[in-house]
Amino acid sequence: MVGAFLQHLETERGNTATTRNARLAAIHSFFRHALPRAPEHAALIQRVLAIPPKRVDRAIVDYLTRTETDALIAAPDTSTWTGRRDNALILVAVHTGLRVTELANLRIRDTHLAAGAHLRCHGKGRKDRCTPLTSVTAKVLRTWLKERGGQPDDPLFPTRRGTLLSRDAIARLVAKHAKAAEAACPSLTSKNVTPHTLRHSYGTALAEAGVDLAVMQALLGHAHVDTTARYIHLAPAHVKAEFDAARDRLRSQSQQ
Repeated sequence: MVGAFLQHLETERGNTATTRNARLAAIHSFFRHALPRAPEHAALIQRVLAIPPKRVDRAIVDYLTRTETDALIAAPDTSTWTGRRDNALILVAVHTGLRVTELANLRIRDTHLAAGAHLRCHGKGRKDRCTPLTSVTAKVLRTWLKERGGQPDDPLFPTRRGTLLSRDAIARLVAKHAKAAEAACPSLTSKNVTPHTLRHSYGTALAEAGVDLAVMQALLGHAHVDTTARYIHLAPAHVKAEFDAARDRLRSQSQQ
């Protein structure tokens, strides 16, 4: 039955192998939970747990160059309220690597712009983390907050009505400004620019700067070091060996 369900996902629903593997992981989790509680079904449970995930080729990380991100940041019309909001939002996305949901859920209280400027966000897996801000980003946010006003619990980047921007709204505004930036930076025409592309761009910049893998993992909010390690191929050749050593060390620590 489980095998038929997985086959149905791929052949009838047209889901990718990644989606099929995600469903299988959920099924495996349930059957591992059931194993000690229903020992009389141990043989059946073991058969389900033995169903392997499909191999999936990991796509090359798509990211923007420094020139492309500069053009994107400059694209919003800062003579308008929405343009100033979008400029601040894109700047934060590029220089913090926050996920789109984390960006959407930022509140005024999450900004800390004194010494050691940073944003606090409630991330994936219900984990809170702090992400440092560059001096330029902190300066733009100070100016934006003076204009934005509001109470601590209000959205940092609101709609005109003062409500939270949705994930789709953020994706649309990023795509709109990327299109506008093509005039100044033609290489953007070959890029599919999404909020996640900006997150990849941040991870790429960290790798190219030779930032320690454990620090990258913390800044990006990754639960597993292997997720962070996909940026290794983008790092300078002389730091790849250090990345590999750090990855092996972190894997060993997580298994202890």
